[in-house]
Amino acid sequence: MQHKIIESTQNPLVKKFFQLKESSRVRKQEGVFLVEGKREIKLALEGGYRLESLLFCPTIFPKETLDELAANDVQRIEVSTQVYQKLAHRDTTEGLLAVAKAKSNTLQDLLLSDDPLILVAEAPEKPGNIGALLRTADAADLDAVIIANPKTDLYNPNIIRSSVGALFTNQVASGTTTEVIDFLTNKKIDIYCAALTASQPYHKLDYRTASAIAVGTEATGLSDEWLNNAKQNIIIPMQGKIDSMNVSVSAAILIFEAKRQRGF
Repeated sequence: MQHKIIESTQNPLVKKFFQLKESSRVRKQEGVFLVEGKREIKLALEGGYRLESLLFCPTIFPKETLDELAANDVQRIEVSTQVYQKLAHRDTTEGLLAVAKAKSNTLQDLLLSDDPLILVAEAPEKPGNIGALLRTADAADLDAVIIANPKTDLYNPNIIRSSVGALFTNQVASGTTTEVIDFLTNKKIDIYCAALTASQPYHKLDYRTASAIAVGTEATGLSDEWLNNAKQNIIIPMQGKIDSMNVSVSAAILIFEAKRQRGF
């Protein structure tokens, strides 16, 4: 299949792709985002994402293997090393990028089992933490991950990188805190909030029925709206001198206790 060749970093298409890399606003306006690396692109395809273009640097990535990834309707663009380095996000180069269509990621898009186990994170700001939460969710095979009051868009390159592609292997949705609580309540999904006050030790609760485990930021925790709608606040007993852990570590402890109860 014929492909386009771009050698200059000043090419208008390269400038457009660079904006996708750098700007959340542009990603939202265009409805597309960049995916870097063969493994991540494969996971995106397996997760039902549609590719618009594949960019490859032939000195790094052999074009003969593109057929493994690209259908005939996917535009293939050969780029120079300089162009690739401008668009790539990682220091370690693989020579392959894709432009993919974003999903809507609404709460209504979620397909849930009868007794789902869901992770909710309210207002996470650090892409690295979001990526780690998605990796944990993938490892536990959760029904869904919901981001309440998101502070960054899901297709931020740092989220994709830190999740090592787990963004594409999970069902992910976002909404305001009120919208998420209403959604869970209407679905009769019990809410368990990780909190320091009015809490029970996490391992004393039963998560075998439809459950959502909600975690907040390390700085401020969950908002009162969550705590007021919880079936129970839960806490991880700690024996040291500090009273908090990294949010992704805390979430992993809580999630895998729920999975243990469910026979994981």
